Amino acid sequence: MRLVSLIVSRSLAACDGVVMLVDACHGVQAQTVANYQLAKMRNLAIIPVLNKIDIKHANPDRVRKDLHSLFGIDPNTVLKVSAKMGVNITTVLDSVIEKIPPPLVDRSSPFRALIFDSWFDKYRGALNLIYILNGTLKVGQEIQSMATKKSYSVKGITILCPNESQVESISAGQVGLLACNMRNSKESIIGDTIHRKNENVIPAVSFKRQQPMVYAGVYPADQSKHLALRSAIEKLVLNDSAVTVKVDSSPALGQGWRLGFLGLLHMEVFCQRLEQEYGADPVITAPSVTYRIVFKNPKIIKQMGKDTLELSNAALFPEPFNVKEYYEPLVKVGTIITPTEYMGQIISLCVDRRGIQESSINIDDERILMKYILPLSEIILDFNDHLKSISSGYASFNYEDYGYHLTNIVRLDIHLNGRPVEELCRIVHVSKASTIAREMVTKLQELIPRQMVQIAIQACVGGKVLARETIKAYRKDVTAKLYGGDVTRRMKLLKQQAEGKKKMRMFANIRVPHETFINVLKR
Repeated sequence: MRLVSLIVSRSLAACDGVVMLVDACHGVQAQTVANYQLAKMRNLAIIPVLNKIDIKHANPDRVRKDLHSLFGIDPNTVLKVSAKMGVNITTVLDSVIEKIPPPLVDRSSPFRALIFDSWFDKYRGALNLIYILNGTLKVGQEIQSMATKKSYSVKGITILCPNESQVESISAGQVGLLACNMRNSKESIIGDTIHRKNENVIPAVSFKRQQPMVYAGVYPADQSKHLALRSAIEKLVLNDSAVTVKVDSSPALGQGWRLGFLGLLHMEVFCQRLEQEYGADPVITAPSVTYRIVFKNPKIIKQMGKDTLELSNAALFPEPFNVKEYYEPLVKVGTIITPTEYMGQIISLCVDRRGIQESSINIDDERILMKYILPLSEIILDFNDHLKSISSGYASFNYEDYGYHLTNIVRLDIHLNGRPVEELCRIVHVSKASTIAREMVTKLQELIPRQMVQIAIQACVGGKVLARETIKAYRKDVTAKLYGGDVTRRMKLLKQQAEGKKKMRMFANIRVPHETFINVLKR
């Protein structure tokens, strides 16, 4: 959801008006509400359009009533079109010309432009999509970044229509693609203002750059592939500046990275591109959120130089006796739109995820719009899957940040034969520790294959074992070939087998499949 919101907010930064396209069959979705609010915040002209009116199950009259009840849009101003059949398409184009105002810009003042998107080209470096606010830019001129203070020479300017069309200059009110020999996308900051070198201009008013909300560890399946995976991650990050990368290491998985994403969808897309475009086979740990911890131990505060720590890796969770307070990020699920028949099940789902209902509004006789405040950790994994499942795919939702709030969390450790496995530990709310512990050990029992030694799986909080399961070892009858009355020989072999199993349980290297690290932490 945050990935979609970021893309939309980037686009709106360079617009003076929008076309709000609504499906005449499915009606207003949660993301429609969120995007409408983004456009209203920028005071953009909005043209409401209903598409797919030619489909048999379309109900444009009902959708127009929804637009009126949710946004106060006059039903008579809503355009009804069919892109497939070409119905009323010219009406939409005429409305764009009539209703969307011209850009409020000044072409006589010093050059100033807003970077609202960028990507990397291996031949031309970082390419910037810019919206010219003031003045004119020509090929060969020197420009400067207001954020990094670095200067560049303009090598090329193109207009996207939709293919690139080379131009010699671009003026205020236009959008263009700028190539200026930026070596990497870290120099191209979304929301930055560029201007002519040695000229003083006012920074462009832009959208707030969204910070990562979901973190996951990424490791190579084999350390011999570390360089190849690093190269793949670096190339992908060049095209996606919203991803943060930090070097990390794990005793079990070796050298890797801890990556920050805008949301679970953002993470899934990034990891899928790693596999499909670069042939990587990474081990990805379960996604987690960033918690805020306030210390009370003076020694730790003095050593850190501050009393607050932001933590996303459960393996680094501090001892409870050093901590004064815990805070977790909440999100406001701005809109859950669902048919009324599924309302009871959705309320139960939100309550189970520690949600607090903020409001409930009837859109019409058949649908309801609900607003909830939920912990981010409760929705990043499978909240959307559960929501779609219990509503037969009809419900939709959107969320936004709601800040940090006081909470009570603990670190849940997983032990295999008495040894903690850092990759499987996680931070959980104290009210759900026992339930999640039982779920995790049960899943591990199913996912870890039987081996030559018995495996004891324990879920612990501190020194207390909350749940335990055992995977029995493969049995081998060492006396199968013996017969007759050689009792002494039989007893000796049984004793050696027992001692060997005991030694293996203590020192054996238990093999855990890579899929376990992500699957076991799903609800």
